[in-house]
Amino acid sequence: MNLQIGSSLDVLITTMLASQGDAGKPSFESVRLELKDQGVTLDGDLTIPPGSLGLVLFAHGSGSSRHSPRNRYVASELHKVGVSTLLMDLLTPEEERVDERTRHIRFDIDLLSKRLLGATDAIKACKESVKNMKIGYFGASTGGAAALQAGAQRSDVSAAVSRGGRPDLTGKSFLERINIPTLLLVGGRDYGVIELNEEAFNAMKNCQTKELTIVPGATHLFEEPGKLEQVAQHAAQWFKTYLGPQKQTELQPSKETEKLRSEQGREQTTHLA
Repeated sequence: MNLQIGSSLDVLITTMLASQGDAGKPSFESVRLELKDQGVTLDGDLTIPPGSLGLVLFAHGSGSSRHSPRNRYVASELHKVGVSTLLMDLLTPEEERVDERTRHIRFDIDLLSKRLLGATDAIKACKESVKNMKIGYFGASTGGAAALQAGAQRSDVSAAVSRGGRPDLTGKSFLERINIPTLLLVGGRDYGVIELNEEAFNAMKNCQTKELTIVPGATHLFEEPGKLEQVAQHAAQWFKTYLGPQKQTELQPSKETEKLRSEQGREQTTHLA
């Protein structure tokens, strides 16, 4: 089923989520994450498929939240390949109210990154089921910068994906420190953001496994028919590969990823293994 462009997008995504059924029966629970060193408590939704080996924490974009239908759809695709997810609010309700007026906090990448790092510690501390899982970060828009900055600071993060992100806001010093498999996904019609992703891609000098994938015909939010589905498939295969049991240094693009690229034909991909 392809996603349709227009105001009904959120409804269609919700319908797709509901139609996926109970296959695999992932466990779901709402969690409250206490970041004691930051003096805040964040709300999150934790979903764990049976036999999951990895957990992906989502960093939402500017003006969004853990209820983002796009991130929820991507998360549902990760569940299908056995990857657990934690969708959470990076800001407190009071901070969200302030940000609605000022639009400043959403661009405070240092704060968002700090929240993501704190949430990683908190979920590992409060949930025994994820304590030994490999960790991945998925970020959208400004959340992409937060995901990359956080990924550059932890030794236990195994992979990162940015969707329509602003990796240029990560900071040059952090980009140069990134050494985990990193996938940047950008719409082919997201003019200006493509160039920013290319600059960030080139700045990740110490990243041995990185990929910049441009989805043809897609704008910033991937609202066009089928485009968000492509994003979700790419993200799912990336995390399935790099959160799996294999050693990162021995990994090559999976057969599923190669098939996806072949089917999409016109897709432009820059890859450095």
